[in-house]
Amino acid sequence: MASRNINLNGRTALVTGASRGIGSGVAILLAKHGARVAIHYGSDREAAEAVLARMPGSGHTILGADLADPMAAAELPDRAVAELGRLDMVVNNAGIFEPHDIIEQDPTSWRQVWSRTLAVNLDGPASIIQAAISHLEAAGGGHIVNITSRGAYRGEPEAPAYGAAKAGLNSLTQSLAIKLAPKNIHLVGVAPGWVLTDMTKVHLTGALGEEITAQSPLNRTAEVSEVAEVVLLAMSGQAN
Repeated sequence: MASRNINLNGRTALVTGASRGIGSGVAILLAKHGARVAIHYGSDREAAEAVLARMPGSGHTILGADLADPMAAAELPDRAVAELGRLDMVVNNAGIFEPHDIIEQDPTSWRQVWSRTLAVNLDGPASIIQAAISHLEAAGGGHIVNITSRGAYRGEPEAPAYGAAKAGLNSLTQSLAIKLAPKNIHLVGVAPGWVLTDMTKVHLTGALGEEITAQSPLNRTAEVSEVAEVVLLAMSGQAN
């Protein structure tokens, strides 16, 4: 595979939501190609430590933060630089998915899910990017990958906040790709469909598993490793 020729030695990355799923796969793959990685987790430090134990190389670190808190999100790039010495790459992967029926759910709890989802899935990445710009400039430029979702395009009727946040993240990626290009900071959005992770396994192995799989023209779900390879390609500069 072409990715075998990608060398990230000397470069560093901050990967949010890296204690499981796509984030963990991305963190491990970047480390395999020589990067030192700051593994962000929301609440499960033990899971983050398990990912750290699987990562090749040395110099990696773990950072906990609740991305629903805008100040905590904004502080992450500074904390990553304090641990890694510099920052070259950011992967905004952390996200939450909470069903909230606009017809059936009471207004107060519906609004709470709406606000919490947008805080983590859209406001958090925006705050992280804004705070990371000066560090990426200091490194001579860098790469930012935002993990969005097919839900940004097809809609999420049972979780409208998720679809809205991911659509907003797509637009943010497009806007900042133009804004930051003169600074040699490159943004890419990656929008997977169903990916087999511990979070989606309950759906993919359940009664609706075959129906979900059939939504893909390939009649299968993606693997974490496949999404991670796309992120790696973006970080290599070969996808600019």
